[in-house]
Amino acid sequence: MLSIGSNINEVRVDGSLRALRRDLEAFQEFGLGAAEISIHGLDLVRNGRLDRRRTAEVRTVLADFGFRCSTHAPNPLNLMNRHIPELHRDVLYASLEFSAIIGAGCMVYHPGRYLAEEEFGISGPKTLPPDETRELLDHEAKVLQEAADRFPEVIIAMENARPYLHHSPYCYAELPFELLAQIRRINRPNVRMTLDFGHLQLAERYYGFDPVAAVSAADPFIAHCHVHDNFGHPVYYNEKIQTQQIPFGRGDSHMPVGWGSVPFHNLFALFIHDFQGLLICELRSRYFEQTGEAAANLAAILHDLGVEIGKGRAEISSISHPKRTDS
Repeated sequence: MLSIGSNINEVRVDGSLRALRRDLEAFQEFGLGAAEISIHGLDLVRNGRLDRRRTAEVRTVLADFGFRCSTHAPNPLNLMNRHIPELHRDVLYASLEFSAIIGAGCMVYHPGRYLAEEEFGISGPKTLPPDETRELLDHEAKVLQEAADRFPEVIIAMENARPYLHHSPYCYAELPFELLAQIRRINRPNVRMTLDFGHLQLAERYYGFDPVAAVSAADPFIAHCHVHDNFGHPVYYNEKIQTQQIPFGRGDSHMPVGWGSVPFHNLFALFIHDFQGLLICELRSRYFEQTGEAAANLAAILHDLGVEIGKGRAEISSISHPKRTDS
């Protein structure tokens, strides 16, 4: 059975268990069936170590709700970091440990960046020689292979990245075909892909690839989805104020489904009947009050595609289609 859910926005909760409970209660009112827990938003990892007391507190809160849960690893986690690679590995392991403890079957991970977003302000675009690129890809693959073997119960779902004007390509995962090549290189059954629809639209407009071909190729590896909308216009890294971007349709807006121009119907049609993961409406905090609308719009698209709405507005099950076997 599939479930529609939303993200616990890290800025909105800002380490507060009271805010976590408040948002989960709102998710119930919205009719959601799933929640994505921000590990960094709840201060669960401190200097590379899992905070076990905080983990127990969060687990207690989650136990009061019936949501299916995924997790999101800290955004700055970068397994291509050259300065403190051991600490980044520790953050990965602590995040997976938390995911396993709460029974989350999937953890979203942002693939390695050749140039971290945090360094954009002090460094221009970088073009790495092929041997250095290969070394970084191999290092990330080795760490993820070991982590996947250590935590076989958690899917590490590698998310396709958004591009930035001037600094792209800063990450190989901006191009879905390169992300798929890395997933195949890692070659573990629990290392799969998070398909981020908003990032996909920004990247295909920036690079000019065919999104239908990209999603079709990714189909066997899609384990998780981030479903949000935008108008497909990338921005510079320092364009952060949403109220200034929205009038011009710019940026990674993370708007509710149906507010932008992402062709959800066409893209979902390529894989949804075989999909068994979570559909997370990953919205910016400013759209929290429209979370129910986003879920309802998504459910309507799925209904049009012959996906039956089950118990509750956000719980759905695929009908008249066989279950997929991963390749």
